[in-house]
Amino acid sequence: MEDYAARFDDLFFSLAQRRGFREYLTGLLAPRERNKSITCLAGAEPVAGAGMPAVQRLQFFLSESPWEAEQVNDRRLELLREQSTTAPHDGGVIVIDDSGDRKDGTATAHVGRQWLGQLGKTDNGIVTVTTVWTDGRVYYPLHTTPYTPAHHFARGRSDPAFRTKPQPAAHLAARGKEAGFDCRAVVADCAYLSQRHLVPRTAPGRPGLRGRAQAAPWHLGSGRPAAHSHRSGPRPDLARCQASRRLDARGASLP
Repeated sequence: MEDYAARFDDLFFSLAQRRGFREYLTGLLAPRERNKSITCLAGAEPVAGAGMPAVQRLQFFLSESPWEAEQVNDRRLELLREQSTTAPHDGGVIVIDDSGDRKDGTATAHVGRQWLGQLGKTDNGIVTVTTVWTDGRVYYPLHTTPYTPAHHFARGRSDPAFRTKPQPAAHLAARGKEAGFDCRAVVADCAYLSQRHLVPRTAPGRPGLRGRAQAAPWHLGSGRPAAHSHRSGPRPDLARCQASRRLDARGASLP
């Protein structure tokens, strides 16, 4: 892991930041039951360990220390493009998905009462829209953005700044293409089909996917994908490249 972490060192301004980055990576990759809270990321007991130096140090790194998350993510994507085993090609697909986590209170940015597909119900929480690149052989996340519920805006859904989920989703898909992650299609669950911001169209000879929670392809380019010497076997089946959780039109998980 040290060799990998060292590739990010120039994005940080101090030794403390570089150490914080390594502690954060360790917390994300360690086989722990929960890795979304600060205490668990730092390897401490929930609640009781909140005041430990390692927890406070990690909290400062993530919330106060001056470093740019977008630059770190750009470097991560650059490293993925460089490796022959993970390099993108136009035979893959970009998958759009969103996930929600429950969150108490109202002080956290983007929090609100909304549908949380992970829980299968409407509750107070935060929803994040994500994109993933996959060719059926490997997969990895590209970009993420939080969804801001309408009540955060002065005029609600009528506010010019309000965006429905398909709008940031389309933006993320375009960012993935611009970052060099070519694909033959963008796929998403059917909850996005009711929105006009993403209009599905199928190339000749490629029938649309069927099913209650189909993944609809949005082709971003023309022509057939080029052959790639580093890949063998058939191109990925779009049906197998759906997001890991299949959702119905409301976002409820399907069996």
